[in-house]
Amino acid sequence: MNPHPLRLGALLAALVLAAGGGWWGRAEASIHTYGRESFREVGNAFLLSGGSEGIVADGADLAAPASSFIKFVNVTFWRNAESAESHAKMAHSTGLVQAILFEAADRDNIGGSAYGGQRSICCTPDLAKLEGCKQGEVIRRPSSDDPDWPVVVDTHFSANHLSVKLDDEEVHITKTGMYNLFFISCDPKLRGLAMSGKTIWRNPGGYLPGRMAPLMRFYVFMSLAYLLVMVVWFSNYIRFWRDILPIQNWITLVIALGLFEMTLWYFEYLNFNSSGVRPVGITTWVVTVGAIRKTISRLLILSISMGYGVVRPTLGGLTSKVLLLGLTYFLASELLDISENVGTINDISGKAKLFLVLPDAFLDAFLILWIFTSLSRTLEKLQARRSSVKLDIYRKFTNALAVSVIASVVWIGYEVYFKATDPFSERWQSAWIITAFWDILAFVLLIVICYLWAPSQSSQRYAYSGETVDDDDDEAQSLTKGSDGDVGMVKIDKDRNAGVSSAFSLEDDEAEEDKRE
Repeated sequence: MNPHPLRLGALLAALVLAAGGGWWGRAEASIHTYGRESFREVGNAFLLSGGSEGIVADGADLAAPASSFIKFVNVTFWRNAESAESHAKMAHSTGLVQAILFEAADRDNIGGSAYGGQRSICCTPDLAKLEGCKQGEVIRRPSSDDPDWPVVVDTHFSANHLSVKLDDEEVHITKTGMYNLFFISCDPKLRGLAMSGKTIWRNPGGYLPGRMAPLMRFYVFMSLAYLLVMVVWFSNYIRFWRDILPIQNWITLVIALGLFEMTLWYFEYLNFNSSGVRPVGITTWVVTVGAIRKTISRLLILSISMGYGVVRPTLGGLTSKVLLLGLTYFLASELLDISENVGTINDISGKAKLFLVLPDAFLDAFLILWIFTSLSRTLEKLQARRSSVKLDIYRKFTNALAVSVIASVVWIGYEVYFKATDPFSERWQSAWIITAFWDILAFVLLIVICYLWAPSQSSQRYAYSGETVDDDDDEAQSLTKGSDGDVGMVKIDKDRNAGVSSAFSLEDDEAEEDKRE
């Protein structure tokens, strides 16, 4: 083994961050399963990451059964035949493997350096003289909060046996924090070491990792919010079903998909929390519903921006381009969400592959550009036709979109800052907000759309009519207030000038479609 040392801070950072990928795709929930996972050479040690999760400490009653713990179950280490045959049959200890469990705040208590040089994980002859560590073992200094931490569990190979089993042991968690588990061997003869078995990580509330636990409660709230919107919207939809616009059908679909997605996320987390198992099939299904909802939501906004059903009866030749963009976005979103969620059980923030992030980001940017370009042209049409009610609605819609885009850019900046300043996920208890923000933003924008395009008996008066002159009396009425005194959602000024719209043209496909209409 090459004994060159590494700087421990950078080393542990790389190791903990690496726990977000790799073998996690083959693990199950907070029951971390290892199927002959291979150790890798890191500095002067062979190492395997065992997991990282935020765990809430047990209550003050120490006599009560432990509800927060990490348990080793059937953990077995395997060495190759060459390594085993190098030892005598009667030898007692022929190789050491150590399980190191530590809280993120104590990461500097692992490893050391000699004469102010670089730090190493395993004790070297020089460090043995300086720090009193035992050569061939992991350097460990007691935590200032609890001298029993970090926890080190030793397992020795015997004679020339190929495998050795770690004693099934349960470690109580008495301090809330982000815990990291590593399996390390400092023996150069154990090159090619592998491990099988599992570890069980549990919080007081169940198996759900600490960072994910708040999201289960969040999805309950979002499900109820979507349900409330669905009840209000659908009651008006049924009441005014004869006057429903095509765009309102799509809004209904988005609300239903949002309710379905939030409910599925809740039950997926509930199953995760109660069983400790996160089946890949269920997570993939939930992610797919979410990708469909996001795709249709974006196409809905784009269609509204183009004036579908208001200044044009159909999208005409643009339909194929819109559908192609939607299909492309769905695939990009699906692949990205699968990489971030399916098989993810640890509490280290997901690190999606760059080649999956970039297409999704590019498509979102392209959609934003197309949406605002279309909105600008739709507003020009409405101004030319002096359709004051429609113009007022579209101006409000434009303002809402602008605010959402600004909020998105600001939040992306905050998210980058949050992750860059917290490489060890020590702020895991508030990390759920990063995920929740995007669901909240999408929900708020949907509420705005529901507000502006709510079903009413006046809906058809503001659909595309094929005329260039709008009737003053009709334009003076609210989109959502009928003659029977229904409460309106948009108020307009009746005192305005009537006029005849002038002809105009656009210089792209949308202009051609307008001409055909």
